Amino acid sequence: MFDESWRRFVIKMATGSGKTTDSKVDLGDIVRDIEELVVFNDEAHHIHDNRLAWFKSIEDIHHRLQHKDRFLSLQVDVTATPKHNNGAIFVQTVSDYPLVEAISQNVVKHPVLPDSASRAKLSERKSSRYTEKYADYIHLGIEEWRKAYKEHDKLDKKAILFVMTDDTKNCDDVAQYLEATYPELKDAVLVIHTKNNGEISESASGKKKEELDVLRKQSNEIDGWESPYKAIVSVLMLKEGWDVRNVTTIVGLRAYSAKSNILPEQTLGRGLRKMYPGNNVEEYVSVVGTDAFMDFVESIQSEGVELERRAMGEGTKPKTPIIVEVDTENTAKDLDALEIEIPVLTARIYREYKNLEELDTSCFDCKKIKYKIFSEEEKKEIVFKDITTGQINHTTILDSGFVTDYRSVIGYFAQIIMKDLRLVSGYDVLYGKVKIFIQNELFEKKVDLDSLNTLRNLSELEASKSLIETFKKQINALTVQDKGNAKIKDTIKLRKTRPFVVKEQGYIIPKKSIFNKIIGDSYLELKFAAFLEECDDIISYVKNYMAVHFQIDYVNADGNISNYYPDFIVKQSSSSVIIVETKGLEDLDVPLKMKRLHEWCADMNRAQSEVYYDYAFVDEESFNKYNPKSFEELLAGFQDYKH
Repeated sequence: MFDESWRRFVIKMATGSGKTTDSKVDLGDIVRDIEELVVFNDEAHHIHDNRLAWFKSIEDIHHRLQHKDRFLSLQVDVTATPKHNNGAIFVQTVSDYPLVEAISQNVVKHPVLPDSASRAKLSERKSSRYTEKYADYIHLGIEEWRKAYKEHDKLDKKAILFVMTDDTKNCDDVAQYLEATYPELKDAVLVIHTKNNGEISESASGKKKEELDVLRKQSNEIDGWESPYKAIVSVLMLKEGWDVRNVTTIVGLRAYSAKSNILPEQTLGRGLRKMYPGNNVEEYVSVVGTDAFMDFVESIQSEGVELERRAMGEGTKPKTPIIVEVDTENTAKDLDALEIEIPVLTARIYREYKNLEELDTSCFDCKKIKYKIFSEEEKKEIVFKDITTGQINHTTILDSGFVTDYRSVIGYFAQIIMKDLRLVSGYDVLYGKVKIFIQNELFEKKVDLDSLNTLRNLSELEASKSLIETFKKQINALTVQDKGNAKIKDTIKLRKTRPFVVKEQGYIIPKKSIFNKIIGDSYLELKFAAFLEECDDIISYVKNYMAVHFQIDYVNADGNISNYYPDFIVKQSSSSVIIVETKGLEDLDVPLKMKRLHEWCADMNRAQSEVYYDYAFVDEESFNKYNPKSFEELLAGFQDYKH
């Protein structure tokens, strides 16, 4: 156990009663005095250098523990590049998540290189001046950055340019050149001098420690609009903490070799952090540079990374995610006419938090589970399985001194049920109901809760799933209610929709929509949008993107309250709007969604009389078979779920 001095220090840090630098206690002394210690190292690819103070400190701690007949309990090293400079993976690696996998799973940005035609336009000029020699490469990087900057600015993100040079003198030359040549970079270039190993250098820059700390702070805050900087110029940035996400363009004006102790993953890593984390969209970092630099970057292909090549330069598309926005730049569109205002209704479906005492477990409609008899060895083996997949998550072997306690098991099930249903109270009542249900109703016979055999039965997938799903169903039946009506509380105006990014997929450029693109989540949606474009009997339409925020509450097939997002909104006239649901293969929720959509239209028409709201269900098979020629013909022919 940790000793008292360590406990006091941790409490002090956790409660904010003092900063590390304010404390008169030497943290090193405290660490060296405790009996058990685990070390976690981030950016660990460069700490196994026995010349480093950090390495020596850990070694010293371990040796001191050995004097007490103890040792360092565990050291966990985390790094994006667990490799030597020759590419060989560290022998102590336990788990590796390669860059090729991270790129394919959209965890990081996709590196994009100029195609052969774009590279053929670049050449090193004969000049003793560094910036004149590499002017073509710098300009291409600026072109790519400018396009990315314009697109990301729509989403309130600042795109960052990162230029790598070969020494500090040329670093200064490039910075001055950028500020003098490109007006948007005037007073917006951050210069960071580093040592050959990537650490910010005091000697190379001639700056004092305080100034270097400011540099570090400026580099890590460059993503924000409060920072004046839009570009970083450096020899390299590898060993410093780097949380910058907004690098969209890397310009490499130096060659690397194995002697430099740098891997291509580290170089690309300067720009691989995603700008829109949590959004499953493809993001890109454009990588341009000298032939020697590009050869170095392309060597990463030996790791299985597929580098995408695209046309770059003036007149080419920006290397950014697809951005959907109100089409204000299209002067051919009458946005006032294309606008569709959608009233927002109050929630009709709600959960009434009744007393769970009303649950009668003896009346639950569920299949009883066979009570299995396990051997003494099997009773000690508690198997934990994923309820959705049935796969074994892990197995716990109980020792012979284990005391059977069913209470924690019942508590576990009660907590899972409350979490899934988002119940905020009633645990004590639910606990009792779960206990009675397990004891009397779950199995084909009454069971002894104190029996280890019962606990072993509860670890079986069939029993645990039946228990959880039965309670969720019964609680939903008790608490989910329908008010029977709704009122208008707000209005959605499409013109106020903020720009947003979507994943790489098919889209059309519409004439009859207020947005610049109509994305198709399926081929049917794209085909239906193209159909609407040709309909002379409608004014406008829109794909109901999540960013529009038009949703309808409903009770899904599991009995839970959920949100339904209809596919299209069609403005037939100034007094008629049709909500359209398109579907390829139907699922269990389709009839429930359509029933709720019918109710929504009825509520809307009762709440106001200026616009008549109706709905239509368009299935793929019928749409392809009958090929309607107008919107009126579609409404007349597609009558499913209307009665």
